[in-house]
Amino acid sequence: MNPWRNIWTIAKRELGAYFTSPVAYVFIVIFLLLCGFFTFFVGGFFERGEASLGQPFFDWHPWFYLFLVPAVGMRLWADERRVGTLELLLTMPVTPWQAIFGKFLASWLFLGLALLFTFPVVLTANYLGHPDNGVIFAAYVGSWLMAGAYLAISCITSAITRSQVVSFILSLVVCLFLILAGYPPVINFLEQFASGGWVDMITSFSVMTHFGGFQKGVLDSRDILFFLSVIGFSLFTTSVILRTYRAG
Repeated sequence: MNPWRNIWTIAKRELGAYFTSPVAYVFIVIFLLLCGFFTFFVGGFFERGEASLGQPFFDWHPWFYLFLVPAVGMRLWADERRVGTLELLLTMPVTPWQAIFGKFLASWLFLGLALLFTFPVVLTANYLGHPDNGVIFAAYVGSWLMAGAYLAISCITSAITRSQVVSFILSLVVCLFLILAGYPPVINFLEQFASGGWVDMITSFSVMTHFGGFQKGVLDSRDILFFLSVIGFSLFTTSVILRTYRAG
């Protein structure tokens, strides 16, 4: 059977599971409310006097995803283990990799849909001024890639535990490290105790460092490769974990 057909079948199953429960709608509503509130009230979009979404809108995405993406990803494998359907899924005529990528793809598309629903913010910026839509597009690409990296990490934590709560906490801690590693106050603190080379190495693992280029409208291959590498490594680790269950 065509492997891509297997992947798409699993992805459609997962997408359907999202929208047959209130989880998807609650997530999207919360995400949109947070984006609107922090952009227009906390971020001071109107007070800035410029039609730019870099700081008032996209600056908050790493923090929104810190809580919301683990909430989406925590059920991917933990729920399968809890209800006992993981063994059934792994005995079906699909490889573990196809199952992993199919479930990941469904959740990533769901996150992309939630991100797409923020288009009124872009329309507002264009109505009030003349923003550089190329920069906005690049920032959206970076935001979606960052969400995918968070989600792939959540796949690992979901695969190692039956508890969705434990998976949520573990992925939140890992993703928080990826934020703080490039957060200016943390960088200034590290510079007091470590040489510049060590600080640069630590910050190279930060989503803030790599997402910053997208916010400026730069589609740097190094930044794209970083997020894709995090996704690839995390999904590979998930496959190793699930193979141990299959072997057992």
